[in-house]
Amino acid sequence: MNEKMLHTLVVNALQEDIGSGDHSTLCCIGAEVKGKAVLKIKQDGILAGVDVARYIFNLLDNEVVFNEFMKDGNDMKYGDIAFEVHTHVQTILKAERLVLNIMQRMSGIATLTRKYVDAIKNYKTKLLDTRKTTPNFRLLEKEAVKIGGGFNHRFGLYDMIMLKDNHIDFCGGIEKALKKAFDYAKQFPGLKIEIETRNLDDVKKVVETKMADRIMFDNFTPAEIVMAMKIVNGSLETEASGGINLENITEYAATGVDYISSGALIHQAKSLDLSLKAVII
Repeated sequence: MNEKMLHTLVVNALQEDIGSGDHSTLCCIGAEVKGKAVLKIKQDGILAGVDVARYIFNLLDNEVVFNEFMKDGNDMKYGDIAFEVHTHVQTILKAERLVLNIMQRMSGIATLTRKYVDAIKNYKTKLLDTRKTTPNFRLLEKEAVKIGGGFNHRFGLYDMIMLKDNHIDFCGGIEKALKKAFDYAKQFPGLKIEIETRNLDDVKKVVETKMADRIMFDNFTPAEIVMAMKIVNGSLETEASGGINLENITEYAATGVDYISSGALIHQAKSLDLSLKAVII
């Protein structure tokens, strides 16, 4: 995970929550008072966000004692204890809500991702996320997908050329869009080109240009993908996207595509229930 991006995210989130001060704590708990808190699991799933929690506590107090009992990616059951933290009580109460918000969200995404990954475990197809993320929280949402066993698609608009229907239509067609992208990409070694296709004629056009690195079959049925795969014949990386869910993902993986991408991994995930409980010492 990019530590610089994580630092910016955490600092901004703490400022959003603390503002001019945690007055509820400052009014009744002295700066010298120390305590312990434990992260309790209240819902089964896949644990995610332990490393981020440690980072938050260390940022607020570089002398914190963080005892980890579970790791990111572990199966978690109701009643488990993920970690305990020993530090100043003011630190615990400043970090509490941010830690919980992050870990509950990440654990929900990791849990849903694992369900998708398990559904296609007998196939070569890799599961990808998308850019359908929460603004300013993409770093951790995509990290949660990896913890759940999935893979990240491009992080943003800058690390891959992805020609979607709007790019193609505004540019005047597949051939024109790919030629411009191909020439443009020469300025940026390693910048890959992916293009979206809407039918088998589009697939044929893309293959004939020999200018793309990956082809996306957008809203194709599994039967249509089987035909498209014959046209591609191994000349490009292949990706299926659109309308894929837990009920049909196995059928799509059986077509032999290299990747399946799904925005649902993130935008349909539900946060899991965790709590950070103080322990009197």
